[in-house]
Amino acid sequence: MKNLLDKIILGDTLEILKKMDSDSVDLGVTSPPYNKQENKKGWLVSNVKYNKVSDKKDEMGYQDEQIAVLNELYRVMKPGGSFFYNHKIRWEQGVLIHPMSWLSKTDWTIRQEIIWDRMIAANIRGWRFWQTDEKIYWLYKPTKNKKIGEELLSKHALLTSIWRFSPERNNPHPAPFPVLLPLRCIYSLLDDKKDAVIIDPYMGSGSTAIAAKLLNHNFIGIDISQEYINLAQERLDNLQRYAELLEEEKKKHIVRKTFKERKEKGEFTGKFKKNSICSINNKKLTTSNILASLFD
Repeated sequence: MKNLLDKIILGDTLEILKKMDSDSVDLGVTSPPYNKQENKKGWLVSNVKYNKVSDKKDEMGYQDEQIAVLNELYRVMKPGGSFFYNHKIRWEQGVLIHPMSWLSKTDWTIRQEIIWDRMIAANIRGWRFWQTDEKIYWLYKPTKNKKIGEELLSKHALLTSIWRFSPERNNPHPAPFPVLLPLRCIYSLLDDKKDAVIIDPYMGSGSTAIAAKLLNHNFIGIDISQEYINLAQERLDNLQRYAELLEEEKKKHIVRKTFKERKEKGEFTGKFKKNSICSINNKKLTTSNILASLFD
């Protein structure tokens, strides 16, 4: 396992994953090719075409491949580990294709759907409202006795399930996600821990590797394109260029008082105490009266 750390392996994702040890990875982040049929214009490029791989596959074959990759990732993940999977809703000839079509068939527990608001300029025409969001699925490998997983620290949970940052500019990869995305995933779950193993099975231009190293972790990357591996390595060689992104992100993970501290001091925690008094339309009502009025 140690000989894989901090390397991007050239080859087919599924075949390489099959050779990896079970229960050996702490966390992962990726964005696979979307199977956009190479006919969908993107914001940064005229159309999305990858080096060395086709993004134009039979849809059911594509979904079966993603299920197989995700199940191998589940196997290599340690119990209690998480994987963040970035994808989007697509349409083909008016038919909606949702990532849940295949995610629900994998071994993973789907812990949360996060909305990535890409904050891109709107279009002035189209067949539906201009789609500016993508999805990030937080997938979880349960431990024997804890399917729900560990509770997030307050400073991370406060960020909500809608994440707003723009796609990365000036990146020659046709569909990169910004370094901020894996930074948030990794930091929110691992906090100030170090030396975890972070995997990205579709490494692309290396954003996950950059985030991992900024946070003092190891990474394992896989990509089928030597061109993209060279691009990722070039970016890793200039790691300090991205240091300010880490500082920018950490400033968003701050709370004055945690939920636990508020609860211990009897301060407001967002929940009414039994028979507490509140004011609605200038009338004082007990909690029980409020509930009674709702169902009257």
